[in-house]
Amino acid sequence: MSPFRPIWIVDDHPLVASSLATGLRAAGHDARVLAVPSAPEVVAALGPTTVPEVVLLDLELGYDGTGRRIDGAELVGPIRAAGRRVLALSDDTGPERIGAALAAGAAGAVPKSAPFGTLLAALRDTLHGRPVVPPVRRRELIERHLAHRRDRHRLDEAFAALTTREREILELLAAGRRAPAIADSYVVSVATVRTQIRGVLTKLGVNSQIEAVALYHRHRSVR
Repeated sequence: MSPFRPIWIVDDHPLVASSLATGLRAAGHDARVLAVPSAPEVVAALGPTTVPEVVLLDLELGYDGTGRRIDGAELVGPIRAAGRRVLALSDDTGPERIGAALAAGAAGAVPKSAPFGTLLAALRDTLHGRPVVPPVRRRELIERHLAHRRDRHRLDEAFAALTTREREILELLAAGRRAPAIADSYVVSVATVRTQIRGVLTKLGVNSQIEAVALYHRHRSVR
């Protein structure tokens, strides 16, 4: 039995959360499931503690009632600040997001597909303050997160430089529209649209419409 209790399970899939709780209770832990209505409500429900409890935190928490994405990695910092230890649960989660959780203070991350014994071992290490992720691997993942954040910042700056019309034209290009069709939509000449497309390419630092569209999709995915 561990002296650090309870163990909180924060997962937006009730079946997964209840299964984890059942397994952990069978292993002698006081596991409790916490509902995930929104990020602020999760943090408020946990509240501060002077006992180093552990939170098993899913990094992919879906969306709240307003349609806003709940980013588990962003909850690590507030949970740690409230005095709890965090062991992240990953499910097809990119290494940069695992790195973000580690950078915010998570002890480690365990894939949901891992054997239950692996989770228990990681949980024991977290409870006792032992490393869950080897230091070299931890640094690699955090660097992936930092590189991802730098890339996102560069893309944000490039797209912020586009005018409203340039953004609209880029969206149309990404939807498969060609310059003549775009010109018809805006009732302007094809030459005018081609000039605006050149402006898009220059501001994004690319040489072709294909590259611009690829960067557009990348910008939408790098969040």
